[in-house]
Amino acid sequence: MAPRVRFAPSPTGYLHIGSARTFIFNWLYARHNNGTVILRIDDTDVDRNTDVSLQSIYDGLNWLDLGWDAHYRQSDRLDLHRASAQKILDKGLAYRDFTVRDDEADKSQGGWLFNPGMRELSPEESDRRAAAGEPFVLRYRVPRGTGRVIRFEDGVYGPQAKEADDVEDFALLRSNGMPTYHMASCADDADLAITNIIRGQDHLSNTFKHVLIFEALGVPAPDFAHLPLLIAPDGAKLSKRKHGPVVSVTTYRDAGFLAHTYVNFLCLLGWSPKDNREQMSRQELIDAFSLAGVNRANAVVNFTEADPLDPKAVWLNSQHLRAVPAAELAPLVRKVLEANGLQPNEPESAFFQTIEAARSRFATLNDFTERGRCYFSDDYPMAPDALAKLDAPQARELLRELAARIEGLAEFTEQTVEKELRDIATDKGVKAGVLINGSRAALTGQTAGPSAFAVFMAVGRERVIQRLKKV
Repeated sequence: MAPRVRFAPSPTGYLHIGSARTFIFNWLYARHNNGTVILRIDDTDVDRNTDVSLQSIYDGLNWLDLGWDAHYRQSDRLDLHRASAQKILDKGLAYRDFTVRDDEADKSQGGWLFNPGMRELSPEESDRRAAAGEPFVLRYRVPRGTGRVIRFEDGVYGPQAKEADDVEDFALLRSNGMPTYHMASCADDADLAITNIIRGQDHLSNTFKHVLIFEALGVPAPDFAHLPLLIAPDGAKLSKRKHGPVVSVTTYRDAGFLAHTYVNFLCLLGWSPKDNREQMSRQELIDAFSLAGVNRANAVVNFTEADPLDPKAVWLNSQHLRAVPAAELAPLVRKVLEANGLQPNEPESAFFQTIEAARSRFATLNDFTERGRCYFSDDYPMAPDALAKLDAPQARELLRELAARIEGLAEFTEQTVEKELRDIATDKGVKAGVLINGSRAALTGQTAGPSAFAVFMAVGRERVIQRLKKV
């Protein structure tokens, strides 16, 4: 049977880097096995949900450009959750706990297992108190004193087991009638026929409770696989509160990363294709992905206080930036240029040529507007070391002569420009490097970049002549 997976973020903050990786691993698993990807917004925590957070999740997922096959919101499915909880109660596998406190969440700390006297209430007494309007929390009746061991096989961490006596009577419904995470999640997974649950390792301990809920609902439990955590260089778990922009997907988007680079990078955090490949296309990732390639060890995201970007991600983006066909890259470059008040070269063929030449030294799309500003505007900075190249003996005079010769060329190509430049150097008895270095400085304000004569093509004939004349 083709797998059905789900990604279930809660709209309580922006899309976390770890959540993005979970979505990607679910997506790859489904696509590798011709399965279905479901996006389910787990929005039953009404006190913490925000529309801003929800939009941030959609923005981040849309930027990743992977898509999904079906979409649900838990808040639209509350009747299902309550009916599922009632079904468990009717089977005698849950009970009403009238010892309602402010901390209605599961009391899993400090050895708490259940409130004395509540498990033993007769159904008649429980019904009477509920009918009288007395508030209650509906709790799962975890088997006690039976020697029951809850077991499941995890696709990453292997066999898992826990004695039922060590599991607290966790809540299914709060006193306001709202389902807890455990109840809503399992009811939806059962109803949507989810076959595989792939999520973060921090949910591993919850799975014992979920196995019990699936049993109570009379449905087979999905196959579980828990992913290693993402941690900071100091070993701390990445958190929105502590690490800020580092953990946000939009940080990389706004830094000018290609969406596929980010997908590729996140895949390498905790997974490998086992053949030392790092730069991979989308199809290559789909073909190679399996849970067997997921590591158990936590994965480190490298960053510093000064730079939130992982150096490996930056390197990987530079490789993808050079590999993408110029025609495919052009709309992305155009968008970032226009956002910064710059216009692409015309005609389109010249724009493609500029992209082809300039990207050889760039790492992000933003480099086109910063280091590559000289290709799209006459207002660009002149680096001190570039100015020194122009101040070399005879450099300015020779560059003005080169401008005149280029103006008279019948054909403007790298080859014809190089011939004129070298002819001038020979005629004047100077090294060609004086003209090569000087022209690069004049045309770009920099001393390094694409090949010297590719720069002429990237800047364009008209601008080349103007800039060399003005030195």
